[in-house]
Amino acid sequence: MDLLDAIRSRRTTNGPFEDRPLDPAHVRTILEMAACAPSHFNSQPWRFVVIQDQATRMQLADIAGESMQKLMAGGRFWQRYRKYFRFSKKEVDQRGDGILIDNLPAVLKPFAKYIFTERGGELMAKFQVPKVLGKDARKLVAGSPLILGITLDKSEYKPDDLSGMYSLLSLGAVMQTIWLTATSLGIGMQFISTPMEVEGQWEKITKLLQIPEEHSLMVLYRLGYIPQAADRPTIDWTSSQRKRTAALAYANRWDEPFEPTNDA
Repeated sequence: MDLLDAIRSRRTTNGPFEDRPLDPAHVRTILEMAACAPSHFNSQPWRFVVIQDQATRMQLADIAGESMQKLMAGGRFWQRYRKYFRFSKKEVDQRGDGILIDNLPAVLKPFAKYIFTERGGELMAKFQVPKVLGKDARKLVAGSPLILGITLDKSEYKPDDLSGMYSLLSLGAVMQTIWLTATSLGIGMQFISTPMEVEGQWEKITKLLQIPEEHSLMVLYRLGYIPQAADRPTIDWTSSQRKRTAALAYANRWDEPFEPTNDA
């Protein structure tokens, strides 16, 4: 796939993957390309944990499912990220950002905006939404043929030092490199984020994967081949919209929107 096509088509895969392992050559290519990512002083502070063992994946799935259920039951997720939720195409077209929640159980659709309020947790609990979402999350992670953890070397990743910022920039570069490589190979990716949101859950994963004290587990992704057609998760969204260049870039000064021209 052409690089520009890969950038334009890259998306988070919210749904299930095909029920087959990744081609070893594809896994090798992803890691080889990841190693080509830039880093400060060529320090290469990242390391990769490639999880294909079924037993370990099932344990991670249990943690992810439990985390999702606890997070949704507590209501913190909806309150923390409410500003990113969109409920209509009109709102998406006006804002150009956030996530359009376009797939909800029929019983919840009349209450779409209400459930994302402070009192919405009661309604969610009534319809057992946290339990359903927890089950969905567990199933998605369990059905992922590969889970990829990325760590940073603590001798480089020092949050109170400039090297900490440089390490995070390197982490962003390696994550994007992995994602674009996966996209070009027909492989989908999704960030397994809910264990980071619930106290104690990320520590469980760090212990399970035997991450040494000298490294910090930063992110966890699930990867797999994207099926031609698959059922969407119970609550799902799309996020293909993007702001116009003029709304994101400035020409020479902050008060002058950047407008590309053909004769630049």
